[in-house]
Amino acid sequence: MDLTKVAQGMRKVLPLKYCGAVIVAAGTASRMGGIDKVMAELDGEPMIARTVRTFQNCDAISEIVVVTRPDLIVPIMSLCAGFDKVKAVVAGGASRQESVKLGLNALSNRVQLVAVQDGARPLVSDEVIDRTVRAAHSYGAAAPAVPVKDTIKVAQGGLVASTPERSQLRAVQTPQVFDFDLLRGALKKAEAENLTVTDDCSAVEQMGMSVKLVEGDERNIKITTPLDLKMAALLLEENK
Repeated sequence: MDLTKVAQGMRKVLPLKYCGAVIVAAGTASRMGGIDKVMAELDGEPMIARTVRTFQNCDAISEIVVVTRPDLIVPIMSLCAGFDKVKAVVAGGASRQESVKLGLNALSNRVQLVAVQDGARPLVSDEVIDRTVRAAHSYGAAAPAVPVKDTIKVAQGGLVASTPERSQLRAVQTPQVFDFDLLRGALKKAEAENLTVTDDCSAVEQMGMSVKLVEGDERNIKITTPLDLKMAALLLEENK
């Protein structure tokens, strides 16, 4: 008997903590050349709808809050009408940190784990979400990541200051999943200390907490430019 496979099978049937998702789609899309990426069409439907549907269909997720711009609240509420896990669509803040905090405030008091997802990652898979939630269930903080392909340079004044060892570098994706109280406390601390963090992992790291990295997906790209949107469309076409 393969005891490793038995243990893995038992772990899969263990009940997960109640996990809510905060999908952040409140940005101004300044690099999209006038395209509103939240509502940009991708394979015949708005991009945000694809992102929300994947979380709706994932068994590891129990409820969803979408954070967006005030002008998109009504359109996104309409798009989410058929998604029963969506509990609220709320207006975001002036920064991503503030938008995440507002999303946390809109979740129910049942939430023990929270998955924070970029609304602009419409190709996230059920497998990546489930894998990351399960890791956070065990470790308290987890994120999907993929190896960096390019050589990275640290620059100062336009000159190369150092070259990190590429084998140790990872590009972190979303969803990033945390113990709810841990993330809320980390964001509160960052706000009190006037710290600007580039992602939610950074806020938790400031608390001295280690984040477990799990296998990401190279198709889980973030739509930042018009070229990214074209790449996402090609990836969807390839999957058909």
